[in-house]
Amino acid sequence: MKLSRHIWPVLLLFCLGACLDELELDTLGEEEQTAALVVEAVLTNEMIIQKVYLSRSSLRLDLETDTVYNPYIPLGSRPIDSVDMEGGATVRVLGNNGTEYGFTEGDDGIYLSNQQFALEMGVGYTLDITTSDGTGYTSDPLTVEGTSQLTNVYAERAISDSGAEGMAIYVDSDPQQGNTEFYKYTFEETYKIVSPFWAGSDFVLTDYDPCALPVPTYNLEVVPKEVENRVCYNTVSSTIIEQLSTAGNPESKVSKHMVRFIGKDNFIISERYSILVQQQVQSADAYSFFETLKSFSQSDNIFSQIQPGALYANVHRKDGTSENVLGYVEAVGVSDRRLFFNFEDFFPDEELPAFPFDCFLQSVPESHPSYCIQEPVSNPCPQSIIERVNIGTISYFSGYDENLVPYASCPGPYIFVQRICGDCTLLGSNVKPDFWID
Repeated sequence: MKLSRHIWPVLLLFCLGACLDELELDTLGEEEQTAALVVEAVLTNEMIIQKVYLSRSSLRLDLETDTVYNPYIPLGSRPIDSVDMEGGATVRVLGNNGTEYGFTEGDDGIYLSNQQFALEMGVGYTLDITTSDGTGYTSDPLTVEGTSQLTNVYAERAISDSGAEGMAIYVDSDPQQGNTEFYKYTFEETYKIVSPFWAGSDFVLTDYDPCALPVPTYNLEVVPKEVENRVCYNTVSSTIIEQLSTAGNPESKVSKHMVRFIGKDNFIISERYSILVQQQVQSADAYSFFETLKSFSQSDNIFSQIQPGALYANVHRKDGTSENVLGYVEAVGVSDRRLFFNFEDFFPDEELPAFPFDCFLQSVPESHPSYCIQEPVSNPCPQSIIERVNIGTISYFSGYDENLVPYASCPGPYIFVQRICGDCTLLGSNVKPDFWID
């Protein structure tokens, strides 16, 4: 799982000092600011293409500005979070039995093994990295501690600790071999999206000149849709740290451990929902690292609790030079299992969770005064249809019907909705996943 957007900003803060009042950002000179290398990898005993993520802790202030949808902003113009990916590196995994696996950079900073391979129990591995400037890094020895088989992933109607009603996702597993005292759980959840105000036709605007005189020129047509955008699917990876320790228990069998709780009103379960849970058997060191990281990231004021050296990164410079390297590399034994369910399976005859955006029918004039008229004309009506179609913010619904929009102050020839209400591709992909079962 790629953690750069979520883990490294927290890790970077850990390296800045122990107390908030000792950190004076405006006094840091340019030469004192360093972008630490961030190394992230979960190497497994699955026969798969393994992945290593390399990035740099950005010196820019990184705010999450893309979390609120604004239907009046054209697509592609929203600010997004940034991560400085580390390209041009040489990456290898070396086994103490003589095995060597090379990696090739795919997308920036994402390195994919040149062949599928699986880590073997009893073999020690190291991750070897040479960055583009020739600096060498190596990980501490990595071993797969054990394996445990997921025997069941299931959902039950439940009440959360905060009193919310919803669905709890539980897992059971049986140990197979080795040391299986420490577990981490990740998941990918996929959910079906159905556009609430979908229509089989849409607007097509051509030859639009908003500055033409005396009035704008354009050609607006309503044509059958050529792209499926009524039903879509969205897949989201987990970003939480969910771990379990069975140390001290008579047996390390896992029984009814909750890995996810979803509130009853959460839109993602309103149609059909699926979750792929992966159980990872960790080392004690990896478990400790992520438990510490989790406790810091959940603190209201992480500066008040962090002491230097509280988090140990298991990658370091080969030449022994002291350098902050962030992130963590793991070798784990994994087991996967998928679950599907529908809202009505657990809440029969109850109203589906609401669509996450306010959808309503609208009607406005088709055109507008020319942008280049010498004497501006007062226009009391909202933004016209052709202006909205031009920036891609609406979807056609029907011809005008006063019964559908009885309170329209400036009705036009058509009824429309905000595009997100009639085009599910803004929320997901219209390609059904290969694993999907209806």
